[in-house]
Amino acid sequence: MNQVLLIIDAQQELLDGNFERCAVFQKTQLITTINLVIEKARNTAVPVVFVRDLDVSEGKGSGFEIHREINAPAAAEIFDKSATNAFFGTGLAEYLKLHQIKHIVMMGCETQHCIDSAVRTATVNGFDVTLVGDGHSTLGNDILSQEQIIKHHNQILHGHYNVDHFSIVRNASEDLFCPTHDTYR
Repeated sequence: MNQVLLIIDAQQELLDGNFERCAVFQKTQLITTINLVIEKARNTAVPVVFVRDLDVSEGKGSGFEIHREINAPAAAEIFDKSATNAFFGTGLAEYLKLHQIKHIVMMGCETQHCIDSAVRTATVNGFDVTLVGDGHSTLGNDILSQEQIIKHHNQILHGHYNVDHFSIVRNASEDLFCPTHDTYR
């Protein structure tokens, strides 16, 4: 099965925070998890794709780059986005279709924004998604804690479907690149 690891908005300033915002929830654990899954992708010859948000650090400088502690493969594809949705205006969908991708393993930031919209968009565009349940994070909001947002999205996105394609949630310790979607169909 053709698949890809998609890492969204794992950028220096977003993960670390700045003078206006704090770091994402459990930043160190998130980076460790991202690196673990990148290594699993490398060991199974699964390509890695990053999407960066042009709003982070005004789209320039070291704050805009993929976090320095993330072991990004040299051959990783990188798309830049100007909207919450990683598929909007980025060429990501075209890349995935060109490479006949059927399954996306997804992780990154922010849970209730870019991760949620990417999971839902992927399923309506013909992709099955495995969201890494311990591989996404958020800054939180005034209503729910960061932990509540993550738990909520892990619950609502597990089994989220759009007729033929859907998302499941699995943790990084599982065999993410051996998709189990067919056992649910």
